[in-house]
Amino acid sequence: MRLHDRRRRTVHLSYCTNVHPAEDLDGVLDQLDTYAVPVRDRLAADPLGLGLWLAAPAAAALAADPAARRRLRTALTDRGLEVVTLNGFPYEAFQAPVVKHAVYHPDWADPRRLDYTLALARILADLLPDDAERGSISTLPLAWREPWDTERADACARLLDRLAVGLAEVERDTGRTVRVGFEPEPGCVVETTAQAAEQLARVDTDRLGVCVDLAHLACAWEDPVAAVGRLRSAGLPVVKVQVSAALEVTDPVRDRSAIAGYVEPRFLHQTRSGVAGATDDLDAALDAGLPGPWRVHYHVPLHAAPVAPLASTMPQLRAGLAAILDGDGCDHFDVETYTWGVLPAGQRPTGPDQLAAGIAAELAQARDELVGLGMSARTRATATRTAAGSEAAA
Repeated sequence: MRLHDRRRRTVHLSYCTNVHPAEDLDGVLDQLDTYAVPVRDRLAADPLGLGLWLAAPAAAALAADPAARRRLRTALTDRGLEVVTLNGFPYEAFQAPVVKHAVYHPDWADPRRLDYTLALARILADLLPDDAERGSISTLPLAWREPWDTERADACARLLDRLAVGLAEVERDTGRTVRVGFEPEPGCVVETTAQAAEQLARVDTDRLGVCVDLAHLACAWEDPVAAVGRLRSAGLPVVKVQVSAALEVTDPVRDRSAIAGYVEPRFLHQTRSGVAGATDDLDAALDAGLPGPWRVHYHVPLHAAPVAPLASTMPQLRAGLAAILDGDGCDHFDVETYTWGVLPAGQRPTGPDQLAAGIAAELAQARDELVGLGMSARTRATATRTAAGSEAAA
């Protein structure tokens, strides 16, 4: 889905496909017909943007096979879909038995993370629409905070230098620019924008920057205006924005039964108190009796508020979007609610049709939020496709 910002620049809005991950190219292609095309049709969006997620084995295979990349590009175009951004955070799909911290491995002290990210960059360079200015890849914020020492930090710095060199080589070989954004997340080496400014002070900011996840920003209890200003002062570009909302509860003691309904075994739900204290998962916060209010790293649908007395961090999302658009802006916005499958009973989609309907409603909400901040819908692609169809009919 394309919009125009106040300066009439093209802005891309997409949804992240890690909500229905696939292990190989055939699985990705099946996703397009099962989920993406129905979402496109519900929104009458042409093109519909996808924030594609590719598991490391699929990425390696695609990066090594130009014909496979052409096949994927053709499949996207034929279905009225486009890709300008990839989610490079999860390396592989969650497998049983689930180890919640597995999503943070390999980290940026491990060469496998570099290889994976550069494979994604090569793929994205071939998937980008011809008129797209650039591509983006979001990635983990260096590593989980433990273990982290000088040796690992030095290894990470070397790999980030090699990442910048590799992205420059992709641009030299393809003529397409791809940037990588490190996504601050609770519990990681980079959890806050202050830590981003410190840990990323030496990176090549022409190719590397920050992916601002608005749910993570809220969980860190950061003021959105100050946070965006901090990144700007540090010279770190906002490469990508994850348009996401976290779970909030004002009085977790009184509302224990309501918030406990979100405890689940698949994903890590870091919990942060607005007064004092933090835990690495929601059940641990309940056991520790952290004082309220809480914000929980649990992405909730943008268009559907949690059942009262719980709430979402939509006010922080709106403030974050406004702060980003008031500055240099950003051209890649991705809706990333990957928790549809673990929502409490009664809120969880029961099949592909319900999931497509939910994703479409979320994207419509995100679009309306951006339009409310001064963006406008871009219809050129639809007009072009319609004109082509009319010529064919004639």
